[in-house]
Amino acid sequence: MSTPSSLSLSLPFAMAKYASSPRWLLQSLIFTILSTVRAQLPGTWELLVPNAGVASMHTAVTRFNTVVLLDRTNIGPSRKMLPKGHCRIDSNDVVLKKDCFAHSVVLDLQTNQIRPLMILTDTWCSSGQFLPDGTLVQTGGDLDGFKKIRKFEPCEPGEFCDWVELKDVELANGRWYATNQILPDGRVIIVGGRGTNTVEYYPPRKNKNGAIELKFLADVEDNQMDNLYPYVHLLPNGHLFIFANNKAVMYDHEGNRVIRDYPALSGGPRNYPSAGSSVMLALEGDFSTAVIVICGGAQYGAFIERSTDTPAHGSCGRIVATDPKPGWEMEDMPYGRIMGDMVMLPTGDTLIINGAQAGTQGFEMASNPCLYPVLYRPDQPVGLRFMTLNPGTVPRMYHSTANLLPDGRVLIAGSNPHYFYKFGAEFPTELRLETFSPEYLSPDRANVRPVIEGIPETVRYGEAFDVFVSVSLTVVGIIEVNFGNAPFATHSFSQGQRLVKLNVTPSVPDSGRYRIKCKAPPNGAVAPPGYYMVFAVNQGVPSVARWVHLVA
Repeated sequence: MSTPSSLSLSLPFAMAKYASSPRWLLQSLIFTILSTVRAQLPGTWELLVPNAGVASMHTAVTRFNTVVLLDRTNIGPSRKMLPKGHCRIDSNDVVLKKDCFAHSVVLDLQTNQIRPLMILTDTWCSSGQFLPDGTLVQTGGDLDGFKKIRKFEPCEPGEFCDWVELKDVELANGRWYATNQILPDGRVIIVGGRGTNTVEYYPPRKNKNGAIELKFLADVEDNQMDNLYPYVHLLPNGHLFIFANNKAVMYDHEGNRVIRDYPALSGGPRNYPSAGSSVMLALEGDFSTAVIVICGGAQYGAFIERSTDTPAHGSCGRIVATDPKPGWEMEDMPYGRIMGDMVMLPTGDTLIINGAQAGTQGFEMASNPCLYPVLYRPDQPVGLRFMTLNPGTVPRMYHSTANLLPDGRVLIAGSNPHYFYKFGAEFPTELRLETFSPEYLSPDRANVRPVIEGIPETVRYGEAFDVFVSVSLTVVGIIEVNFGNAPFATHSFSQGQRLVKLNVTPSVPDSGRYRIKCKAPPNGAVAPPGYYMVFAVNQGVPSVARWVHLVA
């Protein structure tokens, strides 16, 4: 019997063999082969919303099980109107001086209904992060949004909440293509941006107002600006791992000093406009070890040359950022990929999804969409970590996003490789929302899927607490309790993404349920304060998450 990989490879040979056959026969052959491949590969796809109204460039999941989708304002008409009487007036907008179209919406995951939100200033290629109280703070952009700070305080689906543009405070430096990361004290550090080789904080630190130079960002800038949207990860020692272009440093944000230079990562530039993606693997055990993985990217020069067919890199680098003598361990994905999204799943595995196999980031500068998701299994040995999954059918190219949902699915949104909305192109502006369900949600695993019956709404650092779950089949082994935050996803990187596996005791029967004794994360360096999706994971199958507020 043919394997999925051999079937996928057989497609071009079959097309060549039957090139002179009638068109209907070719189409039938392609459909048969792809259907066979999909039937044998793990994971399922679902069309969630046929028309979200906007192509989401930035996406974030809130604690009320809603999703904020955000495009840019100066893009012309979207496909969602603002409520009557709510129009954005901007005499400098070259397309719409009076703009009555929504450029941000909120999705209710219970009903799949879309409600328009009103954003006033340009959010093109901006950044964001959730504050400890669950408010989404959103920073920068282009033009009139360059120095703006905005907030979205999420609410229950039946209530009203909307974007608020702050008037009493602005960024010290304009930020376009920056990265945000919440810190152990609950503040947010804003790193870099186009022509902005500094960091600053929100809220501003006492006696440290304004921007602070980070020379590393200037050092790694090249003539195609491969230091944009740097990959920033908060390490469990409280310092930051900052990666830009092909280099990384450990940065002491308290003392404003670089305390370690990491070896360069081979394979060319990895950040915008040549971006692959990056994750920090799950923190567990004594939480002292942090492992960073960076995958994919464009070849240097593809952006300058506007080459749409230069093959993307398929290499991944993995480094123990907290090791005294760290070095990169290299391995290859099944596919070269530019603009892929890396999503931390509740199990600790990583889903790599979206993107293209050739070209670079930028408007109409990529080709050959990568429709096959890949599962990265970090606990497997080199050579066995990647598993090819069931392919999608919708190209998700430039300006696509992927976000973990509380029920374990992954929301796929966006793709607009054009300056304005364009629906008649080879890779059109994409308004459909899809979900991808990993294999752990397959029906044959439903009887081991736990249900969280009881959990505190708030826990403090280091606190011992109980979680109660029910499972159809008798529990065998340890049920994990894992904290996953809600990152801000944009441009192939989920800003602030984090998974923490708690230390737990074996579950014990308790009045028809199972009780698991847990200990909360020890401090804000391991898990910054805020709201987390808490999953119980039994034999690799996660429950629907419950939102828990982690506080000092």
